[in-house]
Amino acid sequence: MQQVPRGGALELATVLAFVDLAVDALAEAREEIDALNVYPVPDGDTGTNMSLTVSAAREALREAAGRSDADREQALAAFARGALLGARGNSGVILSEMLGALARRIARSTPQERNATVMAQALQEATDASYAAVGTPVEGTMLTVARAASEAAARAAAETGTRARDVFAVAARAAREALALTPTQLPALAAAGVVDAGGRGLTVVLDAAETALTGRRPSPVTPRLGDHAIPVPRPGEGTGPAPGDIGPGGPGGPGGPGGPAYEVMYLLDAPDDRVAALRDRLAGLGDSLVVVGSEGLWNVHVHVEDAGAAIEAGIAAGRPHRIRVTHLPATPVVADPAEGADDTSTRDRPVRREGRAVVVVAAGPGLVALFEQAGAVAVPGGPGRRPSTGELVDAIAATGAREVVVLPNDAESVRAARLAAGTVESDLGLRVAVIPTRAQVEGLAAVAVHEPGRAFEADVTEMTATARHVRQGAVTVAAREAMTTAGRCQPGDALGIVAGDFAVVGEDLHEVATTVLGRLLAGGGELVTLVTGEDAGDLGTRTAAWVEQHHPHVDVHTHDGGQPRYPLLMSVE
Repeated sequence: MQQVPRGGALELATVLAFVDLAVDALAEAREEIDALNVYPVPDGDTGTNMSLTVSAAREALREAAGRSDADREQALAAFARGALLGARGNSGVILSEMLGALARRIARSTPQERNATVMAQALQEATDASYAAVGTPVEGTMLTVARAASEAAARAAAETGTRARDVFAVAARAAREALALTPTQLPALAAAGVVDAGGRGLTVVLDAAETALTGRRPSPVTPRLGDHAIPVPRPGEGTGPAPGDIGPGGPGGPGGPGGPAYEVMYLLDAPDDRVAALRDRLAGLGDSLVVVGSEGLWNVHVHVEDAGAAIEAGIAAGRPHRIRVTHLPATPVVADPAEGADDTSTRDRPVRREGRAVVVVAAGPGLVALFEQAGAVAVPGGPGRRPSTGELVDAIAATGAREVVVLPNDAESVRAARLAAGTVESDLGLRVAVIPTRAQVEGLAAVAVHEPGRAFEADVTEMTATARHVRQGAVTVAAREAMTTAGRCQPGDALGIVAGDFAVVGEDLHEVATTVLGRLLAGGGELVTLVTGEDAGDLGTRTAAWVEQHHPHVDVHTHDGGQPRYPLLMSVE
């Protein structure tokens, strides 16, 4: 059941609830939004891009909110930066600027301000920022939907007694109504019989905000054109002109014959005073220009005929990186002068894909080495350094394999891995399976039985079954006083974990480790695997000796994992 904030308080918990709802709602609507994608080019990825953008923002917010020393302002700043870094595509970049503006206005709010006023102003600043970011704003797009929402919010906030939840309810309703009118503003939408894809995605986000504040799911508004309902396609149904048909503005419009051939995106480290000149130069090269960011970090998006010239414009302004060049609407290609012409690590370089690979999230340098020795591609991760969806997308694509198995090895990374898998399957046509491993030792067990000579389904099944049969535990040190399922702990206490839950509280790491192992071995076992952390000392050696003394029939393998926070990881098979 959705927990509704009381008193309209706009606390960090409310923002977290909103972001969770927005990620889930966009994931559910992704295929529908992709199918609506007609403007500015019919490339069918608006829903995917918006979903990945909000997912990246959520990952950054969760990581920041989970740090004990982070306050609300720092967490919201991380949220805005995560959206900026994770933005993909025209719609994703615009959405990232909107989310950043919302976060910045909430962050500087004071207890003396009315929450309704703060949220109305936040929506207005988001709209202003989105218009400012776009080189040539076009009505009938998500900009129009944003403006309708912010104007309705301002009118609602001006009324006495209005609460933040009322502001968002009114704004979300206005956005849905504006979305229904977008085909009357853009001929390309009317010709295709659809509403604007970016605008539809924005209504999903605003509906999530309304649900987070009220607990209600808004009633849909049926988009209409004149006296005829406009069909919103079901997931998987294609709509709109095919590449090469008449696009927005007739022949030669974006995505049509004679239009820009490439979508260019990159992050740019550059002084703020160089961005105006960059905008002017890129505007002369193409269209669909969006430049967002601040304080020396920018996300640049443009459709051009000459991709090299767009990259050179970035080099003249500062240091472009994470460059992505995609042919519209054909096979992606890439160029990145910052990384070198021979760089093959970027996912968009056309490659001949063959074979099978395993991508794992590894929580320490020793674990990285272990997984790589087993033939896997390791992505650094673990608490405080969980990989983003984009990093996992890059790692999967860079394998060059046709089939990929992903082992997230961490409960918090499973969702990101699944999003990455869906993206790569859609973009590159790969077969990707995510085995939801929630511990490093589960991943070690799974990769040990990986056999690329087997059929893909059989290999995934065997790896999944092996991971599930692992009984796993760990020991860590309490950072603060808290109540756990094993009782109250004090800072410095040794904590024993069994299957992801606190099971033992003690004073000595070795005693707690052997207690955990005793419980794991109570059901029998043939192999114990110990993975020592960066501050383990002789804990691994002493624990291995305990197993040999008390369970002489069990084999013990000890590895140096180098992971932080957990002096010892354990598994029994």
